[in-house]
Amino acid sequence: MSTSALSPAARLRGLRPDWLHDPKVWRTEVLAGLVVALALIPEAISFSIIAGVDPAIGLFASFTMAVTISVVGGRRAMISAATGAVALVIAPLNREHGFGYLVAAVILAGVFQIVLGALGVAKLMRFVPRSVMVGFVNSLAVLIFMAQVPEMRDVPWPVYPLIIGGLALMVFFPKITKVVPAPLVSIVVLTVITVAAGIAVPTVGDKGDLPSSLPVPGLPDVPFTMDTLTTIAPYALAMALVGLMESLMTAKLVDDITDTRSSKTRESVGQGIANIVTGFFGGMGGCAMIGQTMINVKVSGARTRLSTFLAGAFLMVLCIVFGPVVSDIPMAALVAVMVMVSFATFDWHSVAPGTLKRMPAGEIAVMAVTVACVVTTDNLAIGVVVGSVTAMVIFARRVAHLADVTAVTGPDGGAVVYTVTGELFFASSNDIVGRFDYATEADRIVIDLTAAHIWDASSVAALDAIETKYAQRGKTVEIIGLNEPSARIHARLSGELNGGH
Repeated sequence: MSTSALSPAARLRGLRPDWLHDPKVWRTEVLAGLVVALALIPEAISFSIIAGVDPAIGLFASFTMAVTISVVGGRRAMISAATGAVALVIAPLNREHGFGYLVAAVILAGVFQIVLGALGVAKLMRFVPRSVMVGFVNSLAVLIFMAQVPEMRDVPWPVYPLIIGGLALMVFFPKITKVVPAPLVSIVVLTVITVAAGIAVPTVGDKGDLPSSLPVPGLPDVPFTMDTLTTIAPYALAMALVGLMESLMTAKLVDDITDTRSSKTRESVGQGIANIVTGFFGGMGGCAMIGQTMINVKVSGARTRLSTFLAGAFLMVLCIVFGPVVSDIPMAALVAVMVMVSFATFDWHSVAPGTLKRMPAGEIAVMAVTVACVVTTDNLAIGVVVGSVTAMVIFARRVAHLADVTAVTGPDGGAVVYTVTGELFFASSNDIVGRFDYATEADRIVIDLTAAHIWDASSVAALDAIETKYAQRGKTVEIIGLNEPSARIHARLSGELNGGH
């Protein structure tokens, strides 16, 4: 049926989000937002400690980031909040110069992210190979699990059965009903048990005091001078790059999970806007949170912006209105949720013996390097960069070996035709120089590039070097078969490199 055949009411309904007219979607999004909000509280407090600021600062940042990105972001259902990666970047600035400089850096980082987004930095995601993406996901799962280990050390013994019970609830409860998210059921049941039985175990309240009022906007308490700008700029740029890397990788991961596409450029700009808003409200900044996003999308089944908005809104409501109740939630319940998330996030198929047997060794190496770098540095961005560079080096070496040179001597021996096949670039062009016989008695050398392609200046320089070697021996060289792009770069650069022939 065409759109014009629909009634005005039906057309209006089609323009509205699903959660406005579908009770099932509404329930899923609301409950998912509540689960994420509960999981955000201890995480935000922990990241505040890493950054060296009051716990309320991390909670405020999580609130403003989630609410703002739900409106301006490019990836629906993705959760942005205060993160450990950002906390690690800005902690030295706060320690050496004070909180005012940290807030100013957050605002400037947001500006950088908007500029980078407008310049199309999101398009660089296309150069991230699948093996790096798999390594990113697996290392993320490892980091999420490792982050829970401290919560299981030197704790009262009841913590362990509580964690096991929470995991059992999340595994078996969905077999009964999926109306209510299993993580929410697990958190509620374990909280009721510990409170009713008076079991003394670490709780959310032990992490720090929850805020009792909403954040108030204001300007950072710093002198507005060039010295301030030069002080905060390096930290702001580092935060912008790390934040964008994690956010764009998370967006790509959610795209794959939901089989939908998202605007990475809008997400980049949205992250910048969210950080600017967060800075003006005195927050510590942030980016996409992969663990909480997995809770929202993969565990709870959320798919719209409503869950992201409600995660931030519920966070403040829980802290301000239900602070005493939230403080009684045992950390064991949240640890169980995050352990389940880590197992659900890990790509177990990628490490199955059958998969490893079929996978090229280079692909396995790239995945392993990515995981090793992330786990060693606790920085997902570093792992992605190192993994991508490793993949490019392996690819370059593999393609370089595909370039070949074959020679055919003419009937009279006066000419030799060298047929070059493959891709000529920096990794392969140097190898082909040694494939020519410069001591040949033939006076005329023909280099046939019909089955080759010139990609860069290194290839042109290599061809110039070949011509020079033959010219020094009094022989003439003719290059034929150049396709149009190759002919264009050869004509522009030949004779201009290394001082010419």
